[in-house]
Amino acid sequence: MTVPTTNVDLSDIQTEFGGSNPISLSEYYAGGTHVSSGQTGNSGSIPSSGTISIGQFRGATDTVIITSDFLIIAGGGSGGATGGGGAGGHRFFEDVDITGGTNFTVTIGAGGAGGASQSNGTGTNSVLGDNTSTRGGKGGGEGAAGETGGSGGGGGWSNSPGLAGNTPSTSPSQGNSGGSGGPNTSPSAGGGGGGIGGAGGNQSGSTGGAGGAGGANSITGSSVTRAGGGGGGAYVFGGSGTAGAAGSGGGGRGGDNNQGAGVSGSANTGGGGGGNGLSAAGNFLGNSGSGGSGIVILKYPDTFTVSNPGGGLTSSTATSGDFKITSFTAGTGNVQLNAN
Repeated sequence: MTVPTTNVDLSDIQTEFGGSNPISLSEYYAGGTHVSSGQTGNSGSIPSSGTISIGQFRGATDTVIITSDFLIIAGGGSGGATGGGGAGGHRFFEDVDITGGTNFTVTIGAGGAGGASQSNGTGTNSVLGDNTSTRGGKGGGEGAAGETGGSGGGGGWSNSPGLAGNTPSTSPSQGNSGGSGGPNTSPSAGGGGGGIGGAGGNQSGSTGGAGGAGGANSITGSSVTRAGGGGGGAYVFGGSGTAGAAGSGGGGRGGDNNQGAGVSGSANTGGGGGGNGLSAAGNFLGNSGSGGSGIVILKYPDTFTVSNPGGGLTSSTATSGDFKITSFTAGTGNVQLNAN
């Protein structure tokens, strides 16, 4: 219910916000035992200190504000024809206030689909409420530009530059740029996709650029590295090319004429997919790697429970100390936090 808008007394405030007798108005400062920070009545914000009056509570409703942390990682970019895919955007938020009992949307971004072509599939963004992490940029090929993104895709084997990361710009940065590809004559190779921990490596001779490093985060209670870039693939005439190494944190290795196809990024890490290997005739040595799917992780006090009204999300919840950690690993839907 709500505190009346006229003829308010202390018992009305107690009914709405709790407490015991004898009633004291000083118990009801915002941010105290009974009234959460940010509460408002018809006349504006309820004070957290200083002068306080019964009239300031007219029309006020007991809204619970829950201080939470969350990690949002988007789907990784697919590898291209030698260019490695960029990692999905990696964004971490601490001490953010969430209003209890109200819906906010969670979406888990898919990774871009790899394939045997110069340019492959595009991943999708991950979302929590008003906050978005941008999908990783796909890797490039001959005449097929890669993409900018949370982290940028690596350039393909046609003198293609690496693509920009942290696009659109966020602060702190959500990712880094991909590395540059080599010439369109054999031997050559593609650049590595960017990761949250560093840019993708440039091609060197017939060696693909390494995927950019991922970044470690301990929101779950233990350190986990995610959002690494995909390695560049090799383009060779005779002899052996060398696949670009996978970026730590779920990135996929590139392909070459010994190891074949690029490797996909790991699920729920946002890792970029490895680029295809190519023969001197321009034939694909297998598919490029797909990007890894993203993840959203929410950490909140264990006095609350997360719910998914209407369904649509795959999730699991664990406890660490005085907190619950819910990991959303697929789908899209509405979420609420409510008191136990």
